[in-house]
Amino acid sequence: MSTASNADSCPHRSAKPPMHRIDFGEVGPPRPTRLPDGTPAWLASRYPDVRQVLSDARFARSPLYAADAPALAAAPDLVSNPDLMFNQDGEDHLRLRSILRRAFTPRAVARWQPWIAAMVEQCLDALAEKRPPVDVVAEYALPLPVMVISRLMGLDDSVRPQLRHWAEHAFSDGSHDEKEVSDVLEEFSAFGADLLDRRRHEPGDDLVSSLVTAADQEGGIPEVQLVQLVCGLVVGGHDSTMTMLSNTLLYLLGERPEVWRRLGSDEGAAEVLADRLLHLVPLGDDRGSARHAMEDVEVGGVLIPAGSVVLADCSMANRDPDVYPPRPFDDLFAPLERPTLAFGAGPHYCLGAWLARLELRLGLHRIAARFPTLRLDEPADAVQWRLGSTSRGPRSLQVSW
Repeated sequence: MSTASNADSCPHRSAKPPMHRIDFGEVGPPRPTRLPDGTPAWLASRYPDVRQVLSDARFARSPLYAADAPALAAAPDLVSNPDLMFNQDGEDHLRLRSILRRAFTPRAVARWQPWIAAMVEQCLDALAEKRPPVDVVAEYALPLPVMVISRLMGLDDSVRPQLRHWAEHAFSDGSHDEKEVSDVLEEFSAFGADLLDRRRHEPGDDLVSSLVTAADQEGGIPEVQLVQLVCGLVVGGHDSTMTMLSNTLLYLLGERPEVWRRLGSDEGAAEVLADRLLHLVPLGDDRGSARHAMEDVEVGGVLIPAGSVVLADCSMANRDPDVYPPRPFDDLFAPLERPTLAFGAGPHYCLGAWLARLELRLGLHRIAARFPTLRLDEPADAVQWRLGSTSRGPRSLQVSW
């Protein structure tokens, strides 16, 4: 199998459509499907069905990683680590989640807005000093979320160049060599363990220090689970925002330039637009969040047998014509009709949702305000995709103003 560097060396200009153009197929009742290795599974695609699968305690995560469970990934990665918070259930999951929940409440995230806004302006100042055309991914969509997560986690500047290397392997799409992934994740886990140890002895004003204090007060949380929690925050906290910024800039500049001036002049409208784009533009090509049926469960009038793997496809559910308009991109400034499933639902709802919304809203609003004439400097169909990861966005995006 190829490594990420080999995969990224291929142009792949037209092999994949932009994320906003993906054909999700027809939404319908739960139906049989298959996992990548051929194992039978069930696909839930309607909005109420997906919400039920993600919220019903009879559908669990941890059994998916039992010794005899079918493989959900082509190669081991961070997402398939059974010690990751997302892969815990019941009390084990609640203990981990409770130490993190307070840090990501809407009120807590709102307190971060001033310094996040300052980082946005710092990135835009650096962009303005460049002579166009400029790669807006390398100069804006990547450095902004890296700066934000580094500030939150109290990471040294020297670590920043390694974040992408760790993220590409943590979220590998299977194109990396298994030993390479294993070696990188071992190195990454060692970093996470060392970071936790340092914060225990020298706590600071950062998220890791808060987690260590809360975990030690809670008690009973295995250290390996804390390490995976920290590692997941480090890579997940910047990869998703980078991907979302890149994909939405490609869409807005390539297909919807008429909304650019309103985006830059009206922050309230920018907030609505950011929510709608989070809802409509998925992060990757993977389909469905997997669950294990602990017993026979009826979903949408269909009986799912105990022991089945169920894929809850949030992207399909976000296109359910019974819930959302059949032409979802018509009015980007229209509030969502129902809460989006872009961040999941139920006990595993993404705790970083408010931070992601804030970064995307500020990131899009301020770049449109500072660069009202920003435009693509290459055809949208000529984009080269960043490969090797379960998230997908442009490798680069040349813009001028």
